[in-house]
Amino acid sequence: MRLPDLAHVTFAVDQHVATVTLNRPEVRNALNARAYADLENVFHHIQGEPEIRVVVLTGADPAFCSGEDVKQMMTGPERERSQSRLAAVRPRLTPAAQAVLECDRPIIAAVNGAAVGWGMELSLFADIRIASERAQFGEIFIKRGLVTDVGGMMILPRLVGPQKAAELLFTGDIIDAGEAARIGLVTKVVAHDTLLGEASTLARRIAANAPLALRYMKDGLRRASARDVAEFGGWVSTTLGRLFQTEDHREGVASFIEKRQPRFKGR
Repeated sequence: MRLPDLAHVTFAVDQHVATVTLNRPEVRNALNARAYADLENVFHHIQGEPEIRVVVLTGADPAFCSGEDVKQMMTGPERERSQSRLAAVRPRLTPAAQAVLECDRPIIAAVNGAAVGWGMELSLFADIRIASERAQFGEIFIKRGLVTDVGGMMILPRLVGPQKAAELLFTGDIIDAGEAARIGLVTKVVAHDTLLGEASTLARRIAANAPLALRYMKDGLRRASARDVAEFGGWVSTTLGRLFQTEDHREGVASFIEKRQPRFKGR
């Protein structure tokens, strides 16, 4: 299948390994509507290409992904479109999230810098995470008066345990690469300049195996460990739809833009 033109994501394939790179470095790879669409389109394309056996997902330096582009997605026309989707009779997962989660090829996240907000979610959607020494992770949704996406709710507790996941979700704290390795969020931490090489080497080792068996192996892991992601994603979307209407969310966005501490009121 033909891949649509991409604006904010680059895509390359070598020796059965696809490398997907978020490419808005001037805003630390924050996701606007076009970036979300690019990500969705790339993963739909990968799903239709049998020659691709493994995916490496990363960001253009200096960040992996700093989450949503708040100014564009939460204060402009895109906010109305997002709220309309969340208010649907049967709200669904974020389309980009669904495309990544439904990809049946192993995904390695090469986390080269900040992975916060939806950027941390994206790293959690991968099967394996390798971190640069410069990486940082944070589920900062609570700072915006919101709940996390399905990665923080479903995947994070399995990786780091329910109590540590609760701490990260409830506080919105940002942790460094060393702490991420200590709690089991990433498999290892490597020198920044060697990150892509390490991820590519692992990807080629995986890609050398039987491709159909690989896809079934991933499907088996998903079936053994996950509840219905689509159903749970509907709950997340419904809840976000409600929280987007709160004063606390508006205050969270305003405080971010104005670079000050939020003053939440519980309404």
